Amino acid sequence: MSQPPKLLDRVKQAVRARHYSQRTEEAYVMWIRRYILFHGKKHPSAMGATEANAFLAYLAVERRVSASTQNQALSALLFLYREVLSEPLPWLDDLVRALRSQHLPVVLTVDEVREVIAQLHGTSRLVVQLLYGAGLRLLEALALRIKDVDFARGQITVRDAKWKRDRTTMLPATVDGDLREQVINATLVHHDDLAAGWGSVWLPDALARKLPSAPKDTRWQWVFPASRRWRDELGREGRHHLHETAIQRAVTGAAIKAGISKRVTCHTFRHSFATHLLERGHDIRTVQELLGHRDVSTTMIYTHVLRHGARGVKSPLDI
Repeated sequence: MSQPPKLLDRVKQAVRARHYSQRTEEAYVMWIRRYILFHGKKHPSAMGATEANAFLAYLAVERRVSASTQNQALSALLFLYREVLSEPLPWLDDLVRALRSQHLPVVLTVDEVREVIAQLHGTSRLVVQLLYGAGLRLLEALALRIKDVDFARGQITVRDAKWKRDRTTMLPATVDGDLREQVINATLVHHDDLAAGWGSVWLPDALARKLPSAPKDTRWQWVFPASRRWRDELGREGRHHLHETAIQRAVTGAAIKAGISKRVTCHTFRHSFATHLLERGHDIRTVQELLGHRDVSTTMIYTHVLRHGARGVKSPLDI
């Protein structure tokens, strides 16, 4: 008789059944494991509001985590009790989410963007040019597949982005040549993998079953493949896309070399993309669509960092 799946395996199954992202799965499993270990490996079904609040308070007071991190841990606990253990207990509704601070995004000037990009080289430079030139999130850029780059129409299709909504954005003419070369290099890497007996790429959900030839199809390969292949416990081997830490480290180093005093991250270029478009008079709804925001109120944050000052009001000292 087979053993029932362990709790954390049940969590993974429940997450995958709802088509949540891989990152959500990893985060939920991590927080639930920490919750259990915090209470001496006591089973969650034997715990309640007191234990849950104690864990969340520990994160806030002792670990001094941010409000967003604390809320992520709370979401993991709510998912555990409601979706995995099927225990919609009344006290779950009494767990209060931490109040998130509202911070204005860090935005670079056009000259600062150029100065940082000038310090980058090779793949890192091309990726950052896409972050700024197309308004992509870092993982959206790294997870681009060859078929989603349309050179003829000058556009990029972002698949399965945040909120599971596809969108299109512009392909900057400046990177056309370099991106074509990158696609050729990615194709050559794929052909080498095929010659070595591998060459399969990960596909989301059930696409690998629906399209059995797709994993080895060149069109489905990553534009930015990793330098090494992965191998799982069953001996299967494939190649993932470039890891985000490689670009993050490159951006941090480039900002220091460029002498930028602001805190520059990969997401700073997406913020700068939106702000610079609004400064040039583009409609906020258009910018919202290019960014893939569900609500225009999210895009509105960039109106507070435009170059014409706070709410466009001129200081009386300058009159």
